[in-house]
Amino acid sequence: MDQNVGTTDKAVRTLVGAVFGIVAIAGLAGVGGVPELLSPVAGVFAIVLLGTAAMGSCGLYSVLGINTCSVSSK
Repeated sequence: MDQNVGTTDKAVRTLVGAVFGIVAIAGLAGVGGVPELLSPVAGVFAIVLLGTAAMGSCGLYSVLGINTCSVSSK
């Protein structure tokens, strides 16, 4: 899969993924007033965002024809 996630996009995905990860952990620990039901959902979002940032490739971007990467990896 070609890279289609640019540098700024990776930074935003990493930041938002980290926030979702913290929310998931807080929900599991029962702190911060986070509903327990929200934890698995936030955890999945965190994994997806952090994974796509690390790989530099987003399947949804491929389907929609979006490319935020300034350099083609072909």
